[in-house]
Amino acid sequence: MKNNLVEIFKVLGNETRLDMLKWLKDPMQYFDKPTAHLSKNISEKGGICVGDIQERAGLSQSTTSHYLSMLERIGLLESERHGKWTYYRRNEKTITELTERLKLEI
Repeated sequence: MKNNLVEIFKVLGNETRLDMLKWLKDPMQYFDKPTAHLSKNISEKGGICVGDIQERAGLSQSTTSHYLSMLERIGLLESERHGKWTYYRRNEKTITELTERLKLEI
């Protein structure tokens, strides 16, 4: 994880972005529409469609996309495009690395 902690905390300093990470931790709880989930036969990694994240967040498409790209830029999310749809999932490896880094540095 190469991002500095100030940049990471700036991105995480928004309740909606934190909610997005929480929702993607347990997508079956927060996204009950089957169409929200990336089919396992397309990708074993899974993911949730941007439109469904937008609907849950109650934000505009542009704000939702901006928030998701911020989380992806610092490495906490991964995205996968299928046709015109983009699906997001948590990057558990980076989240674990961040947790360990916080234990060591703070």
